Amino acid sequence: MNSSGYWLGIDLGTSGVKALLMGADQETVASSHAELEVSRPKPGWSEQDPGHWWKAVKETLDELASAHGQEIAQVRGIGLSGQMHGATLLDASDRVLRPCILWNDGRSEAECSTLDARADFSGIGGNLVMPGFTAPKLEWVRHHEPDVFERVAKVLLPKDYVRLCLAGEHLSDMSDSAGTLWMDVGGRCWSSELLDATGLSKGHMPGLVEGSDPAGRLRLELADRWGMAAPPVIAGGGGDNATSAAGVGAVSPGSGFVSLGTSGVLFVATDGFAPNTDAAVHAFCHAVPGTWHQMGVILSATDTLNWLGRATGRKPADLVAGIDPAQPAGEPLTFLPYLSGERTPHNDAGVRGVLAGMSQATEVDDLVRAAMEGVAYAFVDCVEALRSAGTVPDLVHAIGGGARSLSWVQMIANACGLPLSIPAAGESGAAFGAARLGMAASEGGDPQDVCAPVCIESTIDPDPRMADYHAENLARYRALYAGTRAVMSGPVMPQRSN
Repeated sequence: MNSSGYWLGIDLGTSGVKALLMGADQETVASSHAELEVSRPKPGWSEQDPGHWWKAVKETLDELASAHGQEIAQVRGIGLSGQMHGATLLDASDRVLRPCILWNDGRSEAECSTLDARADFSGIGGNLVMPGFTAPKLEWVRHHEPDVFERVAKVLLPKDYVRLCLAGEHLSDMSDSAGTLWMDVGGRCWSSELLDATGLSKGHMPGLVEGSDPAGRLRLELADRWGMAAPPVIAGGGGDNATSAAGVGAVSPGSGFVSLGTSGVLFVATDGFAPNTDAAVHAFCHAVPGTWHQMGVILSATDTLNWLGRATGRKPADLVAGIDPAQPAGEPLTFLPYLSGERTPHNDAGVRGVLAGMSQATEVDDLVRAAMEGVAYAFVDCVEALRSAGTVPDLVHAIGGGARSLSWVQMIANACGLPLSIPAAGESGAAFGAARLGMAASEGGDPQDVCAPVCIESTIDPDPRMADYHAENLARYRALYAGTRAVMSGPVMPQRSN
């Protein structure tokens, strides 16, 4: 491994672009950020202009080049990370045909059942057909914008459009492409059967590489723009969760993370393709060769406290400050955190949040504890869904904004019966993971070594004294979903009195 030089990680998120400059010692030198906006032209729609992504990338790299020109001149590799599932449609001249339909766009719900009947998406693609994935979005375009569909020459994921701008290449990596529903995820290749089901072919797809492999070089004019001595290698990169895993070093089977962000993710690396669509588990390729991963997804994690903060007029950080995870609740409040529906294990877009058990004595702290416990039990469901597919979490990091609350992390550890590790201070997110993949690609290093586990500040073990308490609450939590789902599935007709 080269002992000198620098590497860039570029993470294209939904709300912004982050560029991170990393040294040979994997210490972060600097980072920059540019904001992005989401367009919502109709209820349930979510779009972005790919041109805005490229503008934001240039802004972040211009800023780094201006402030750290000496280091930028020595950049040897670039890694890319990005929001998954977005459909970026290009014509034969690489012109964008329409705004990108994003991961959180729900317009293609009707197309999902149509596709499910045409091909074995669950068996080959390893995932349920959901509106968030790319294939249903193209089916929607075929039905509702046929003139656009007929002109589609290439479909790229968001970060791969950035690659096209950087390097002029139509390439993608395995982890991001596994989220399209067009891949044979076990075989790590495009599936003609799944592509045929949406009227597409392999010719519409980018070439595939591993996330740690070279996938083009920076165009010479851009290297000159940013003062780089030579055009650096661009790595395959990965989808945002896979690059986050590379950032914390969760690349060996059994390692993973719990992410407490707006949504929640339980990510565990596996040594084989192990789908479990019955429990709405995602099974994707990892960003490193010969490795896959499973994910359980919770649609509302810290968003539950954001909602409660709006309702009470208090900041989420203030709400959780007084909650003791070793102190049982005074009364049996139960909260279903399904404010935006739920993914794992229910795959239920229609379910909504429920708070049960309130009395005259209920106070705000009781509501906060119930909300935090509800998210913890949603993670228990994710753990059990992954275990039912044969995946046993081993080393699990706690990351994301919500992980700053050690009380919440302790509560999740208690409920799941899992030790959770807190990474030491420093970068360990998606942009950092992308920079690590850029290092592996440019230097030819073993990605397992380059993406080694980060230093651990502390490990939070489950408190055995709370085991019975959480087991009882979990049973009540699951019974509440079963008992209220029928009410939420449609209007309840009033009964006439005789």
